[in-house]
Amino acid sequence: MPFDNSYGRLDEKFYQRINPTPVKAPRLILVNRELAGKMEFPLPKTDPELAQLFSGNKPPQGSDPLAQVYAGHQFGNFVPRLGDGRAVLLGEFLNSHGQRFDIQLKGAGQTMYSRNGDGRSPLGPVIREYIVSEAMFRLGIPTTRALAMVSSGEDVFREEKLPGAIFTRVASSHLRIGNFEYFAARNDHEGVKTLADYAIDRHYPELKETSNPYTAFLSRVCSVQARLVAKWMRVGFIHGVMNTDNTTISGETIDYGPCAFMDGYDPATVFSSIDHYGRYAYARQPSIAQWNLAGLGGCLLPLIHKDPETARTRAEEIVQGFGAKFRNHYFSEMCNKIGLSPEERSQELLDNFLQIIQESKADFTLSFRMLSKAILGETNPLLELFSDQAKIANWLEKWKEELARQNINTDDASRTMDRNNPAFIPRNHRVEQAITAAVKEDDFEPTKKLIKILHHPYKEQTKYAEYMNPPESTERVYQTFCGT
Repeated sequence: MPFDNSYGRLDEKFYQRINPTPVKAPRLILVNRELAGKMEFPLPKTDPELAQLFSGNKPPQGSDPLAQVYAGHQFGNFVPRLGDGRAVLLGEFLNSHGQRFDIQLKGAGQTMYSRNGDGRSPLGPVIREYIVSEAMFRLGIPTTRALAMVSSGEDVFREEKLPGAIFTRVASSHLRIGNFEYFAARNDHEGVKTLADYAIDRHYPELKETSNPYTAFLSRVCSVQARLVAKWMRVGFIHGVMNTDNTTISGETIDYGPCAFMDGYDPATVFSSIDHYGRYAYARQPSIAQWNLAGLGGCLLPLIHKDPETARTRAEEIVQGFGAKFRNHYFSEMCNKIGLSPEERSQELLDNFLQIIQESKADFTLSFRMLSKAILGETNPLLELFSDQAKIANWLEKWKEELARQNINTDDASRTMDRNNPAFIPRNHRVEQAITAAVKEDDFEPTKKLIKILHHPYKEQTKYAEYMNPPESTERVYQTFCGT
């Protein structure tokens, strides 16, 4: 197969070469044939062969399996060595267009970075990552993707005995801020430089022509992260573990552990069972992204300028610029949700709408989706979501006046809103129902059905209308969990 394992050509201090640990009885659950086709990745013909491949029992020819080393700030606390403790990067697959795809197996066994962990994954987190990462892609949000999931035929032990599984993740790379932090913490400036040069070559080769590629690199990572987090906010996504080891250089979403989508709108919403103080709450995600980027800036200081004070000043200016970049992206994304141009009056209307949603504890996704029906005169589905219908009706009048003032055609506004307000998201209770059916009954039909529905999140799918609805009080999911 056409693998070109460039990361494996770096010095071995950047990784451990290690093969996946074989499993006893792998069984294919799902393979993403559409993604494989885009990658031009040749799939074996039979399910048993696919299971052997995506379990790691028989890695593809040309692959060069390794586990990356990195550090990370986890909930603000620095851990000097993390690394791939339950994941093995098979290598970098190249298609005929020169596109490079990292292929990684999660739950592939212990590595030297496992920190006494078992190196395995329960089935539940594998299903969650497959569903949510593919949903994010369909929602138009930069993300790592799901190529396959396989049950291992072995049990893993967390709070209870659970079936094990292996997830195949595809990414443009697995480079994170934590990779840089690992070497910077050891004062290995040559290691940081090697990583920076490698990241620029792989993701942003045009920056090599700038006067200082390293300041340009920091600025670019700030830009792609600002765009990414703004897109999260548009759909009510809460990452849950925005550690520096989960912040990619490419600007792709990575690690769908305790992630979730808001139901009722509240900026302080937290789902992660390990986020005890709300560090990674919905509304805090932009400031945390900037905090993480400041960590990258600190790693790059020796490359930015030989004078420490000059380097610090330049890095601070770049990182401080994240705020303006994020606000521009966020305002643009959110104005599309209400069909208006990004003007000052639009901001006031947007803020007022969000406030009314919060006061009524209305559903975030449905409120915006029903708004695009209201613009065409169908107001009842929207009004029914709110406890104070007079207040939302008054807002609607002001909104329509602003549409007229901006000379925006209602049909055009409705189309814009439908493209930016999903009808379907991976509701937490639906994901949990799919996981429960798989874990308890070995039934993967709910998983496959949910993935099928989420393939078209912006389309009206009337036969699946119940999947648009928020959970009943008895179905509500208040906490999500890591798989480690």
